[in-house]
Amino acid sequence: MKPRDVLELVALAAIWGASFLFMRMGAADFGPAPLSWLRVAGASVVLLPLLAMRGELPALRQHWKAIALVGLTNSALPFLLFSYAALAITAGLSSIFNATTPLFGALFAALWLRDRLGASRLLGLAIGFAGVVGLAWDKASLRPEAHGVSSAIAIAACLAATLLYGFSASFAKKRLAGVSPFALATGSQVSAAVVLALPAWWSWPAVTPGPVPWLVALTLAVLCTAVAYVLYFRLIAHVGATNAVSVTFLIPAFAVLWGFAFLGETLTPAMVLGCAVILVGTSLVTGLVRLPMPARRAE
Repeated sequence: MKPRDVLELVALAAIWGASFLFMRMGAADFGPAPLSWLRVAGASVVLLPLLAMRGELPALRQHWKAIALVGLTNSALPFLLFSYAALAITAGLSSIFNATTPLFGALFAALWLRDRLGASRLLGLAIGFAGVVGLAWDKASLRPEAHGVSSAIAIAACLAATLLYGFSASFAKKRLAGVSPFALATGSQVSAAVVLALPAWWSWPAVTPGPVPWLVALTLAVLCTAVAYVLYFRLIAHVGATNAVSVTFLIPAFAVLWGFAFLGETLTPAMVLGCAVILVGTSLVTGLVRLPMPARRAE
């Protein structure tokens, strides 16, 4: 990757890492559904004009059913689940569980798309999920936190979100191959906004949040969703999907950093160990690290 690509990769990791901070800051004031709706609706307002300028609006009309499903499983439900989890667990912990997305992606690709899992990838799946079990075992508690959500339920919500991300990747590859990624990103935000509109209206806070929560929601929508998608697809175009997905490895570091700097969250040894194990597994699954293959003997 060129230096500019590396800078964009780090910037994207910092932005997506901050999304966990902003969900943690805004979920209690707005509630998970209103905050998630504000996020996708705001991103739609930014992305739709850009899509029109690119002349790609017809792709939305042509593939609207499949794009709507991606919007449900890749934006609406995951954003809602992570916002719900933010009521009980730290931004850093949520981001560590988010790093399991490639593991679920590989699992769905193997089961649904018949994507072959070699020895390295199978080992990576085993290591990654072992890290998840260990970290969840250490952090899960059924005792409700301040907002009535237990850490066990919050962890389950994070893993359900990453499971949906994994499904979405395989579904998009199977049903939306050849569709512009930018059109897919924009359409998924629009459809997510439609899906979340009623739940957001139903659970809108009785007391209107102050300026800071509104600023948090605006930043989450514009910076962490709209701008982040533009950066992500620029990276895919410039350095390829495999290099772009390496952003997964950097997000937890930034999420922990932002959580410590702005919310006073702490990083425990169990979180460090769990994150390391999960990322080792993810690196094997994605092919960023490969096991040495035994040399074949000459006949």
